[in-house]
Amino acid sequence: MVTSSYRTPRRDAEAEIEVRRSRFLCTIVRVEDEAAARAVVDRLRKEHHDARHHCSAFVLGPDAAVERSNDDGEPSGTAGAPMLEVLRGAALSDVVAVVTRWFGGTLLGAGGLVRAYGDAVRAGLDAAGAQRRDLLQELLLEVGHTDAGHVESALRTRGIAVLGSDYAAAVTLRLGVAPADVPRLHALVAELTSGAALATPAGERWVDTGMDSGLDSLGS
Repeated sequence: MVTSSYRTPRRDAEAEIEVRRSRFLCTIVRVEDEAAARAVVDRLRKEHHDARHHCSAFVLGPDAAVERSNDDGEPSGTAGAPMLEVLRGAALSDVVAVVTRWFGGTLLGAGGLVRAYGDAVRAGLDAAGAQRRDLLQELLLEVGHTDAGHVESALRTRGIAVLGSDYAAAVTLRLGVAPADVPRLHALVAELTSGAALATPAGERWVDTGMDSGLDSLGS
């Protein structure tokens, strides 16, 4: 089944927790590919060069097909894997989580590390929030300058995403709708232009659409 919607961080964010004097700073960044995710890890390693560990996990793609994690010197399975599990549980993709740890002098044990790294990522995701991305049909609508403002406003009011506009001899509006809403869009265009204009297909496009402020609704 082809994925047509997924969730990704709403914003880049940081959150810090402390466990028995060890500091765990989680950085959440939205990324588009593996190279970008690894660049975030490298950047944070340089920024926080005094820290002992920079553990990471990331999930990429609309279908979350790419998953990676790294313990960065922590005991195997105590950092990257629990971080990745939190990202999976949050149902987010196109995201990298990096937890930078400053050792506080007290060993936490395997269970303590798993809890600390997982809790740090959960705190980071709470700060980042989430938003939905949908695969929309993109259509182009050409209208005259005198009608463009009215048509654009009316389309927005009726729930049509206006992705952009180009001004030349005429105004070309780039519209995005779910595949099932294409017939409704054509009917709206006909109504608003008295049948004088027609929206033409221009491919597909991933678009940030719905937003929520936290992770409570991620499983809904």
